[in-house]
Amino acid sequence: MGQTNDCCFSFAGLRSQVTNMIQKQEREEGVEKGTLLSCVSDIAAAAQHTVASHLAKRTLRAILFCKEKGLLPPSRPPLVMSGGVASNLYIRKALMAVAETTGLQLICPPASFCTDNGVMIAWNGVERLREQRGILPPNVDVSYEPKAPLGIDMTAEVKAAAIRLPPLKMIG
Repeated sequence: MGQTNDCCFSFAGLRSQVTNMIQKQEREEGVEKGTLLSCVSDIAAAAQHTVASHLAKRTLRAILFCKEKGLLPPSRPPLVMSGGVASNLYIRKALMAVAETTGLQLICPPASFCTDNGVMIAWNGVERLREQRGILPPNVDVSYEPKAPLGIDMTAEVKAAAIRLPPLKMIG
């Protein structure tokens, strides 16, 4: 997971590893599928740490790229974390480490506002309406995009920049 020098998130490999780990442990413990394993907490903690580390490293690379290209304001720009992931305090701490390393200010809404992805989707609509980008008149037939872009795709540029990440002290 995370072997390329870009900012793309992928959790397919982690999901496969966790599934294989659970199946192996079920065989070793001789338990039925769906029964709680003795090491369930360890598996969950390892998966959570891997996700937090992946998110932190990808976010760090994105911030370093944006700084290198002059895309961020000079004085302590915000790093906003929202949605369901923002209600996970472990991940919040990982992104706090990124913010501290890069001089950004981490902003997270209260956890009670971080559980509904519909709010994030609606906010994307508000931002598009404000910018008058991607807004169609009401009489136009619309097809949906399950993975609608939220801006300009800079994946190739980030990859070409080959940004090496400094060590990141995560949660101790």
